[in-house]
Amino acid sequence: MKEGPDISQIGALIGDPARANMLTALMGGQALTASELAGAAGITLPTASSHLSKLEAGGLVTQRKQGRHRYFTLADNEVGLLLENIMGFAAGRGHLRTRPGPKDPALRKARVCYNHLAGDFGVRMLDRLITDGDVTLDGEEAALTPSGEARIAALGIDITALKAQRRPVCRTCLDWSERRSHLAGSLGEALLARFIADGWARREKDSRAVRFTAEGERRFTAAFG
Repeated sequence: MKEGPDISQIGALIGDPARANMLTALMGGQALTASELAGAAGITLPTASSHLSKLEAGGLVTQRKQGRHRYFTLADNEVGLLLENIMGFAAGRGHLRTRPGPKDPALRKARVCYNHLAGDFGVRMLDRLITDGDVTLDGEEAALTPSGEARIAALGIDITALKAQRRPVCRTCLDWSERRSHLAGSLGEALLARFIADGWARREKDSRAVRFTAEGERRFTAAFG
């Protein structure tokens, strides 16, 4: 067919190994400079700048200037969702990177997936919410029940504010390391932000890993099993 969306353009942008590495680096949710992204991709700065121009033109990344520096982020939540789905699909088909590095165990336990919690902890949290009847699933669609709203409100999260956003409150993401779904959407983002704000966890520097404190892990386990 010569009509309709052209997925080949998006596929070509994501399919280049250097660009894929830069996009993966941005899945941590932090704004990164071209130099930082060049390091993540293992390429020179001029080459990285060329790739970033293509990604920006394709609507996958955006940039903002601060002083003399330019910082790049994923363009929006839809790009993060697309990349996480591709990562989950690739993992499910056995397309995994070989010789995992020393940080991989931490990433498998708890990490940032663009703006929400992924890894073993992310999957456990969604499982517990479903088991307790606080989240319902209809295929891949997720919804927060009245009991779930009360549970989330007790954690200090404003449900009304989440509902006012233009994106879903609950959504599932296929976790590339667990091969099962974790919680995304505005609720997933709010929960991760709450864990960090309350001191349960912190972001690892220069990594997507999320490190829970001993007390934070105890509270997380009490709340979500």
